[in-house]
Amino acid sequence: MIRVRPARAEDAPAIGAVHVAAWRSAYAGILPNTYLARLSVTRLAAMYERTIRRRAVVRIAVDDAPEPGRPRVIGFATATRRTHALGDGEIETLYVLDDWRDRGVGRQLLIAAAQGLVDAGCRAAFVWVLRDNPSRWFYQRLGGRETAVGTVAVAGGAIPQIAYVWNPIDSLFAPAPDHNAAE
Repeated sequence: MIRVRPARAEDAPAIGAVHVAAWRSAYAGILPNTYLARLSVTRLAAMYERTIRRRAVVRIAVDDAPEPGRPRVIGFATATRRTHALGDGEIETLYVLDDWRDRGVGRQLLIAAAQGLVDAGCRAAFVWVLRDNPSRWFYQRLGGRETAVGTVAVAGGAIPQIAYVWNPIDSLFAPAPDHNAAE
């Protein structure tokens, strides 16, 4: 059974491991292999522990099936209130392990993170996605409007990115359109 819940400090190592695995999978061929190889679960776990402790919006998806009482973190999302022309709430990260993709886990995490933003008083949400990210369609399918383009500095290069916006943020909570239905 999959459930989404707020992260606790002790979840940080598992979140760091998901981050590394997801980046190495999603960004292979987009970011330099040497950069991806140097990603550190330990460093990322420390960063996420600090993020959790400062009471940021951090939601995790856990699979309760592997071992009773020892759920496995299979994905996570982080979000924060931010003053920006695109909106007042940013979905900063959303990563799901490959084996759990296309099962609705990402949608559950995105909605949980957006709810955290609503609880913080945000009215609009945005996310920056690497332009060449093969999962970029996910945000479009959930109603994100492609609103801006830019670059982000990663591994010494300027990587193109796209911003998707939900304004109002409540539009993210609408049911996903059925793309298989006849038009």
